[in-house]
Amino acid sequence: MQHIDWQDFEKVELRVGTIRSARPNDKAVKPAYVLEVDLGELGIKTSSAQLTAHYSCAELLGRQVLCVCNFAPKRIAGVRSEVLVTGVYDSDNRVVLAGFDKPLPNGARLA
Repeated sequence: MQHIDWQDFEKVELRVGTIRSARPNDKAVKPAYVLEVDLGELGIKTSSAQLTAHYSCAELLGRQVLCVCNFAPKRIAGVRSEVLVTGVYDSDNRVVLAGFDKPLPNGARLA
């Protein structure tokens, strides 16, 4: 593991958002969803996320997630992905979303 300075960590803008819509991304090579995430004062941002193994579109609606908000947008399978929705791979290499056990305001920054 490589250590970083606190100043490096502070550069990563991790914020809470609520998934407002989810639909299959039919252009993706690997199964993925197109998500619209409400990030409060930052607005609604789009993300392409490979979450289909554990989550249906209906299960994702209203779920709060932790997003990296300061990557440059990039095009993924026809979608302009503006944020990275975070998660961890399980033992079968399927993504489990990072989340919270209490409701938080959209746009709240990880402390």
